[in-house]
Amino acid sequence: MKKDIHPKLYETVITCACGATYETVDTKEKIRVEICSSCHPFFTGKQKLVDSAGRIDKFKKKYARRDKKEP
Repeated sequence: MKKDIHPKLYETVITCACGATYETVDTKEKIRVEICSSCHPFFTGKQKLVDSAGRIDKFKKKYARRDKKEP
């Protein structure tokens, strides 16, 4: 195995903007992130699905007509 080709590993603390911290091993000494699983809307259940311009209804109408024409 070659010497001095691998990066140095540090015991790292990842800090989120919400204040949550996670301990891990990484090549960086400190990591700061803007959003984590504790505050992300998808993981907290606060995510809203927005149907912009009625795309879902338009899709359903388009393919509902197709199903009626074909037996």
